[in-house]
Amino acid sequence: MKKQTAGRDILGDLAPKFAELNDDVLFGEVWSREDKLSARDRSLATISALFSAGLYPQLEAHIRIGKEHGLTKEEVVEVITQLAFYCGWPKAWSTFPIIKKVYEEE
Repeated sequence: MKKQTAGRDILGDLAPKFAELNDDVLFGEVWSREDKLSARDRSLATISALFSAGLYPQLEAHIRIGKEHGLTKEEVVEVITQLAFYCGWPKAWSTFPIIKKVYEEE
């Protein structure tokens, strides 16, 4: 897994400790435990959690990461369809255009 720097790049000046924890602990230590759970499965779990909370900016970023980790558009659509019944139909409506955008990117 490539070294994460988004925290430092985006929040380093404003919240340096938060940025450090994001990059080094969350992505550096937790996401790297692929012997426990693959990056693909972590992406699926993270997409599910962000969808359920309606956190669309982070959801878009993690759908993109999930795509990099091998999740297909069909798999992401299917999990959102499943979760729509548990987390909210409007959330699914709001998420499908994000999926389309991410999977149409080169």
